Amino acid sequence: MTVKQSTSFSDEAFTYAQTLVEKGEFGSVSAAASAALIHLRDRREREATLFEAEILRRSALPADQWVEWQEGEGDLLAEYRAQRGAQE
Repeated sequence: MTVKQSTSFSDEAFTYAQTLVEKGEFGSVSAAASAALIHLRDRREREATLFEAEILRRSALPADQWVEWQEGEGDLLAEYRAQRGAQE
């Protein structure tokens, strides 16, 4: 199923999408945008699943192995991504 929607793009995004269409990677700018959104959704779902698994793993540790959280230690998600080697 497709839904017709009017969407605005930045010049940079539109130029890139047009380039992908010209190279034959997508049939239209709309198809390129749809693929990018699906890719983003899938990546976020994978990341959330990994993050949840890590939280469950840590919560199963004995209390004497817990690392106490200190306020202001930084962006925990960014640290997690760096440790897991997440791309982008």
